[in-house]
Amino acid sequence: MAAHGRCPECGSAALLEDAHYAQQQLVCAACGCVLAEGLLTTTYSDEGQLREVSYSQSTGQKEQLNRCEQRGIRRVQDLCKVLRLPSVFEGTAVSYFQRALQHPSFHLVSLEKKELLVGCCVLATCRQHNWPLTLGTICSLLYAKQELVTSVYLSLQKELGISVPALSLSDLVKTHLNSFRLFQRTEDIPVLFVEDKESMLARTMQVVELASETWLVTGRHPVPIVTAAAFLSWQSLQPSARLTCTFTQFCKAAGVDLPPPARLRLKELYDILLRMAAELAWLKVLNLDKKTVVKYIGDLLQHRSFLLKNAFRAADVEEQQRAAQAEGSSSNPPAAAGTAQAEGCPAEGKQKAVGSRRPLLPPCLLRPRKRLRTAALSASDAGVTGDDPISDGEIEQYLRGPEEIRAFRRAKAWQ
Repeated sequence: MAAHGRCPECGSAALLEDAHYAQQQLVCAACGCVLAEGLLTTTYSDEGQLREVSYSQSTGQKEQLNRCEQRGIRRVQDLCKVLRLPSVFEGTAVSYFQRALQHPSFHLVSLEKKELLVGCCVLATCRQHNWPLTLGTICSLLYAKQELVTSVYLSLQKELGISVPALSLSDLVKTHLNSFRLFQRTEDIPVLFVEDKESMLARTMQVVELASETWLVTGRHPVPIVTAAAFLSWQSLQPSARLTCTFTQFCKAAGVDLPPPARLRLKELYDILLRMAAELAWLKVLNLDKKTVVKYIGDLLQHRSFLLKNAFRAADVEEQQRAAQAEGSSSNPPAAAGTAQAEGCPAEGKQKAVGSRRPLLPPCLLRPRKRLRTAALSASDAGVTGDDPISDGEIEQYLRGPEEIRAFRRAKAWQ
């Protein structure tokens, strides 16, 4: 490419712009003199006057993005397309990713964390726009551990100063039910399985709120609980035609996965419903089980506050009776126990029936996890009990200000 001007060495006008490897140079074709190295001109007036400007400001080449940033932007765009996010979300997530790469805190991180940074930028964008996207979904799409994604996500919020609101449970229920295929009639879904979306959403929200009030949500992944609540709500809206449908068949018809903990959450919801049904007047005479109690979910949810209060009170009474019976059985001699067994006392059967119910307690108290064994204390540490007297000189070492000294003197004078 020829350039205007003359060579200052030989006066030749044969000036060429030559690319030596990746560096642009302005070279005289007659004598080989290098007039400009690594610098280009921006306008024709600059070219005529041989005015040198920086390479990044030239018209021939702009500053290129590095390969890592280009790849990350494509990953952000692909992830937004997979999640079917609006185009506004994509632009915000890309800007967060570019800001993060330019921040010194993310310069020396591993390649794995830079890959996770893509999902964290998308997650932060969705949370800011009140779009219910869970951390578990990002972990599944990126095939990453939740602990590592959480650490990168928290670092992103801290370093960039991003304010992210908390995800509400109601938004999560709406988003999860939007993925169900039970709201439109198709060839592979029976007519009796199709349900009105608004009715099922309202009933599912009530069941999830019931689970929250009975400590079934705290500290647990919300998707299994929402899936179990949706199954119970769907059955209760048309129990005569849907009680024979299993949990697995429901998830298959809805087109959603069945999380492994969902069966445990379903069992816990059954126990809560049976507890509440035992406090309802017109259901006491019925021998309800986990299948038949689904028919009366609407009545139980209508009187939810009253029934839960009575169930908690009844649980306290049962606990007191169980403790009293345990003390009585330990104090009775074996002969008296044998006499009671021979007479066929019905109290034993009643005790078993009461004991078979699930207490209304948080799951962490019902099934506590095994704690790690603490290391044995040394002889010097074991001798420290905290009851040793403290001398006045040692107390004064802990006093830092004159107000504390005066307060200590006043307290000592009152003694």
